[in-house]
Amino acid sequence: MALFLMILRKMVKNRWLELSLLIGLIISVALASSMPIYTHAILQRMLIKDLEVLQTDTTQYPGQVYNYAYFVRSEKEQDTDHLLAETDAFLKEESHGFGVPILLATTMRSTMNFNFKPSDPSKVDPSVKRLGELTTMSELEKHIRLVDGVMPSAEPVNGVYEAWVFPELLTEMKIVLGNELIIQDEDLKQNIRIKPVGVIDRSDYADPYWTNNMYDLRSRFFIPFGLFEKEITNNKEFTSLYCFWNYILDYHQLKLEGLGAYTAAHAQMEGYLSNRFNSYKSENPALPTLKVYGDKEKKLRMMLWSLNVPVSILLAFYLFMVANLITERQKTEIAVLRSRGASRTQILLGYVLEGALLGGIALLVGPAIGMQLTKILGASNGFLEFVQRAAMEVKLNQEAYQYALIAVVASVCMTLIPAVMATRTTIVGHKQALARKNKLSFVHKIFLDIVLLAVSIYLLQSFNRRMTDLVALGLDSMDMKVDPLLFVVPALFIFAMGLFLLRIYPWIIQLIYTAGRKWWPPYLYSTLLQVGRSTTQYQFIMLFIVMTLATGLFSASAARTMNKNIEEKIRYTNGTDIVLQTPWDNDAPPPQSGASGPSGDAGSPAGEVVVKKRVQYTEPPFLPFTQLPGVESAARVFQKKDAYLSIGKETKRTTLMGIDTDEFGQTAWLRDQLLDHHFNEYLNLLAGDSKAVLISRSIAEETGAKVGDTVNIGWGDVRGTASIVYGIIDYWPSWNPNPVLTASSSSTSSTSGSTKQTKVDAPKLVVGHLSYFQNNLAVEPYDVWLKLKPDMTSQALYDALELKHIKIESLVDTKQMLVRSKNDPFQLAVNGVMTLGFLIAIGISFMGFLLYWVLSLSGRILQFGVLRAMGISYAQLIGMLVAEQMLTSGAAVLIGMITGNTASRLFVPLFQLTFDSSSQVPPFQVSFDPNDQLHLYIIVLVMIGIGLLLLGGMLSRIKIHQAIKLGED
Repeated sequence: MALFLMILRKMVKNRWLELSLLIGLIISVALASSMPIYTHAILQRMLIKDLEVLQTDTTQYPGQVYNYAYFVRSEKEQDTDHLLAETDAFLKEESHGFGVPILLATTMRSTMNFNFKPSDPSKVDPSVKRLGELTTMSELEKHIRLVDGVMPSAEPVNGVYEAWVFPELLTEMKIVLGNELIIQDEDLKQNIRIKPVGVIDRSDYADPYWTNNMYDLRSRFFIPFGLFEKEITNNKEFTSLYCFWNYILDYHQLKLEGLGAYTAAHAQMEGYLSNRFNSYKSENPALPTLKVYGDKEKKLRMMLWSLNVPVSILLAFYLFMVANLITERQKTEIAVLRSRGASRTQILLGYVLEGALLGGIALLVGPAIGMQLTKILGASNGFLEFVQRAAMEVKLNQEAYQYALIAVVASVCMTLIPAVMATRTTIVGHKQALARKNKLSFVHKIFLDIVLLAVSIYLLQSFNRRMTDLVALGLDSMDMKVDPLLFVVPALFIFAMGLFLLRIYPWIIQLIYTAGRKWWPPYLYSTLLQVGRSTTQYQFIMLFIVMTLATGLFSASAARTMNKNIEEKIRYTNGTDIVLQTPWDNDAPPPQSGASGPSGDAGSPAGEVVVKKRVQYTEPPFLPFTQLPGVESAARVFQKKDAYLSIGKETKRTTLMGIDTDEFGQTAWLRDQLLDHHFNEYLNLLAGDSKAVLISRSIAEETGAKVGDTVNIGWGDVRGTASIVYGIIDYWPSWNPNPVLTASSSSTSSTSGSTKQTKVDAPKLVVGHLSYFQNNLAVEPYDVWLKLKPDMTSQALYDALELKHIKIESLVDTKQMLVRSKNDPFQLAVNGVMTLGFLIAIGISFMGFLLYWVLSLSGRILQFGVLRAMGISYAQLIGMLVAEQMLTSGAAVLIGMITGNTASRLFVPLFQLTFDSSSQVPPFQVSFDPNDQLHLYIIVLVMIGIGLLLLGGMLSRIKIHQAIKLGED
């Protein structure tokens, strides 16, 4: 108890330092616990979104569980009599194992097809062949409306089974309500009489009850469920039945933690059916989507850990710095205790208890703050950009507390390192250390900065080699594959670079001191001596500012670069805001079922040559697209993927693009500096000659074609036309110039046959005038490119197209693709975590800066008092503080800027390894937003300004007599 009270008194004495340490611990715990919370929340959102997209794209309801079995009754096995009842009970019980609400459960039975004959041939044409089946569906009455007739009886009426039918059956079988039909089958001992008494239709066409049940309505007689079970299911004369069990689940209530139970329930159902039925089927549209979530969770967790590496290092450094400040103030006390017989274990036990107390508080408060941090991550729409997005389902779980506990233990251990080092020092060693403050730090003595710098540069070269191979060979990197070293190595480089520049910094101070030694005023002379002789004392705060600023710049650049390159990739791939295709009238013959292929006809006599007629197209009007509201410009863009270009004896397969130069220039998007000259200059070249074309660099290199050469262009059976090369291009809107791997076969020998080899094929492109190609080659369908006004929404355009009755075959919407990319969990992680890391870095930097300088000033009150007594004015003391800040914090800011920009230019290009290299067009480009740097510099200036104001205020309250008295004490 006495030890505990002593620790409390010590903590109260150093309350500001202890509070700063506690804040650092809470932030560390909050950051660690936010990772599993965010992973769960974003995957939960993505799960439901993916299932909703699945429903939109495939028109299948993702929450459907559809089971089918073909039941065959066996006279040898008595168990088959109860098999269907047991199956009904098992599937009903197992359906609750999915862990989500069941919106609908349907059991359906159906007989095999029978021949139906009229009971009274005089009322119905007996020559019509009538095939049909008896069917029943549970709770059918609740999902239909009676169109005509009456509801059928639940019992046979004079031996006749009454049934519902859909209108299609009456038409198909050429009967009316009330016509009695008889099933005659050799397997049935007696005839079954059926009478349709009610015509029905679906009460709600959107009702999921009818999923998978709307086929063969022309041949189904629907019998009440109870009657069917009693008279047909349990009737041994019906030796076979088709059985269906359909469950509609509310997939919006599906939770991430319930995926295992969901897949297990499906597996149980499928296993039960496979063990008891020879023919069965179990379908669940959501399963393929659910199965990939394990991999997605691992990738997202890896990304979150990787993204948090820099800020985690900053937090660890902050905790170490604060703990070191606490220990420095208590070193004399520790040394006295050691000299009076206290063991190192006893002293460390006090620090352990202190860390446990602070860590316990952080463990209680941190996870709740982590939840709030997760909400910040979910609201991010870009780096330092937040939007009102639908709130993520955020909740604390066991894993969050596990992460929090690990963070507490690691953080407390970090704070104990200075105490462990301090307990090794005796009172004599402590006094010697105070007298030797200008010695090299331990990390500089062992050349840790040089070693880490060499390692980070080596790893950088390794990444560069891998990236070069991916691009040159056309290889694909896994979509969003994240290598943790992509984030660890830049943090390592920033730390090493900061240490290295701080190694040479004392020499720069010495050079400044020597250069102006004869002219420096006394206060500046004193400051240069103070900084030059106490470099070790300032290294902690300087390194801290360097790492904060450099990490902030790197995070800003990395986030901006990834966001901008993803956006530019989408814009370049599409070429403009909207790309759509409309149906073209043509004289193509309808497809024949017996055709053997596009060049043959299975129905033609043997030996007859079939000449394929070229399809003639009629171009639809283009003017309506230019008159759509909100459309800034529109262009016709014709693309032929399998065209050819001939020059001399060389013929190459190429993509042909036909454009109208003026409209294309106003509509298409292309990033600046991708071409040797401005994009519009190439369009101006084309505009001068109708025969002019632009060719890709790959064509020029493979064929030797150059500007001024005449080439022949055509496709298929279209006779080629002559064109003149006016320019050579490397990039063009919507065209991917990156090489791709293609498989080729080469014959090796008669025994081995052929072997497949891979080669790198460079894509090729020819751009020319659309009107010239239409007049000299052929008129074929083209795409319509639309550029929208900035305030125009996609929905407004869709409404305008529908209002003008413009038919659309396909449509690509760049704006919607950009929105979807920003909602991608990996993009959310990048933007959210880097924004959060940036804000945390600034926050702890501000706290660390103020804490260090306030404590430093309070420890130098005697020095300033003596200087005032010697005649140094208050203004000169302020000048000393300003000069000291410029030589330390100002220098650290400069070093941080250099380090951050260097790290960004070296390491940010490596982030293209996280994307598919073959589709990354335009090339990956490092982006810097001046506003990010401006914000960072303003924050740093405010931080230094507030620090100077506080220090100046403290200096103004120093009394000479108090300083002298303090010196005497």
